[in-house]
Amino acid sequence: MNGQSGRRRRVLIVEDEDNIAIALDYLLGREGLDHTRMDTGLGAVDRIRADHPDLVLLDVMLPEVSGYEICQEVRADGALSDVRIVMMTARGSALERRKALALGADGFIAKPFELKELRDELHRLLDAEGA
Repeated sequence: MNGQSGRRRRVLIVEDEDNIAIALDYLLGREGLDHTRMDTGLGAVDRIRADHPDLVLLDVMLPEVSGYEICQEVRADGALSDVRIVMMTARGSALERRKALALGADGFIAKPFELKELRDELHRLLDAEGA
């Protein structure tokens, strides 16, 4: 998945569970995406501002700062309006989904997720960017 300029797409994973991060690492590597990981919400917004990734895979329940707070802060920063955010949570209720989307998330994945479901969501968000 390359952007129009041919550069590799960059993804920031903000996820505290190692087993999920390993699955994400595998999938993103297979999709040819550059990616880095943070295991806490603390400092995530600063990292997003510094790195300006194409996409953030953001866990809802994180140590220090919640994914909802991070999403809200990123959406309040006009310079980050092109950063796509996919929220991930083990509590995949309709209420959680509505809250994530209301705060400005571009997508929502319930954990545990199927790799195909996440792959489809990545393509939906990243392929549409250049369209």
